[in-house]
Amino acid sequence: MRVLGIDPGSQTTGWGVIEGDGNKYSLVDFGFIKLSSATSFATRLLKICEGLEEVISQHRPDVCSLEDAFLSQNVKVSMKLGQVRGVVLLVAERAALEIHEYPPRLIKQTVVGYGNAEKHQVQEMVRLLLSLKKAPSPHDAADALAAAICHFHHAQFARRVARVS
Repeated sequence: MRVLGIDPGSQTTGWGVIEGDGNKYSLVDFGFIKLSSATSFATRLLKICEGLEEVISQHRPDVCSLEDAFLSQNVKVSMKLGQVRGVVLLVAERAALEIHEYPPRLIKQTVVGYGNAEKHQVQEMVRLLLSLKKAPSPHDAADALAAAICHFHHAQFARRVARVS
């Protein structure tokens, strides 16, 4: 199984691809789509769409795992994040990927063991879990890889439960 993890953001959208057999997983690639705040929001959405389509075309994932929406105290920020997530979901659906959404706290809990983990803790645990020499940077890419790792752990658990049922 090959999983594309995505950390949606209106200025930086992180992505990471890992693959595995259900017991072990390894890094395929990771990166980010960085956009200027001077660029119109509509153009940023288009660039995120095109960038993710390119990643999917290049890496051919089976699954898309992304952070579920969280509420910011700033309504404008929450709305923009929702629109970015809409683009991500549309791109994944168009590519016929299986889509899974996980709350940020669950991703951190799964990867770090603590739902309120800080960015640097997530980066370091992703480095350890994927046996990397240095932590993935920027943190958006590490968060995307964490979303993919989270899916591997929860999908493996779901398969075990299905076998028992």
